[in-house]
Amino acid sequence: MIMRMGVTSLLFLFNIVFSQAQPLRIAVAASGQAVIKLLRADFKKRHGIETDIIIGSSGKLYAQIKNGAPYHVFLSADTELPDALFREGFGLTVPKVYAFGSLIICCNSVDLNNWKQLITSNKVAKVAIANPSLAPYGKAAEQVLKHYSLLDKIKTKLVYGESIAQVNTYIRTGVVDLSFTSESFLYEGPTAGKIRWVRADSKLYTPLAQSMLVLKAAEKDDYKKALLFFKYLQSPAAKLILNKNGYRAP
Repeated sequence: MIMRMGVTSLLFLFNIVFSQAQPLRIAVAASGQAVIKLLRADFKKRHGIETDIIIGSSGKLYAQIKNGAPYHVFLSADTELPDALFREGFGLTVPKVYAFGSLIICCNSVDLNNWKQLITSNKVAKVAIANPSLAPYGKAAEQVLKHYSLLDKIKTKLVYGESIAQVNTYIRTGVVDLSFTSESFLYEGPTAGKIRWVRADSKLYTPLAQSMLVLKAAEKDDYKKALLFFKYLQSPAAKLILNKNGYRAP
């Protein structure tokens, strides 16, 4: 009897320790892959909680979550996908906007003062944008190009990245001459200070409000940890990091 109680107690303690040791799994839109490193480090410093970061296009992460991926928190590059997941019963919290993104046009060496003329010239052979059906920054790029009646003119030059991270690789490695990407790209280690860029007129694209959602999978593992991260992203400390890295915190 005493031995059985001892074994039961040990199993109970083991389950507590095992649960505490599990990292928080955060699915992050590719545009946030640089800033999330800073946020996770600050979060760990303040709360001692480890996190696993899964990077992908918002659309792909959304599909993975619907297919049972055990992520605890979803940081999308838009508001539509977290809203949809919440309506469909995949969320534990009402989605909350944590940041606003900014679309830029960038290149490695060409003057961008008149990018609208440059993009149709023979100086630019390839232009990268993220897949508009998967990535909000791709949708925004398409809206800007359509506004200036440029989309049809440069169709043969377009190179589509699966995510904004792939677009950033294209411009960094010289695969393309020009790209539409997130302003946060400017703060990525090897990029900082080396890229020529201009902001796209924010009035020409749907505001890049970015929402977060605590997911149903957190219910089984550790809802308190997920909720703590959810609240952390609304804190002055997190907002300061976001504002310094190409975002505007609400």
